Amino acid sequence: MHPTRFAAIALAALTLSAAAPARAHEKPYDPYPWCAAYGYDMGGASNCGFLTWEQCMATVSGIGGFCEPNQFYNPRGSSRHRSRRHHRR
Repeated sequence: MHPTRFAAIALAALTLSAAAPARAHEKPYDPYPWCAAYGYDMGGASNCGFLTWEQCMATVSGIGGFCEPNQFYNPRGSSRHRSRRHHRR
């Protein structure tokens, strides 16, 4: 590979990586604050699809397990993924 071509490719890669910075601090949208954690007899499964603690407790009632806060709970999502709906009048 010619040095000029290599330099052009390296410069293009550097420019593209600087133009699109990674946003590691943004979490994906996850509107469910509660998770049901099922016992070891079910393989340690979990279900993070509950809006209330009561919903979660009703699910684990009778089958075993417990409820815990969803560590990935993010009700708003990132600003890039918000949809804007326009209502017609």
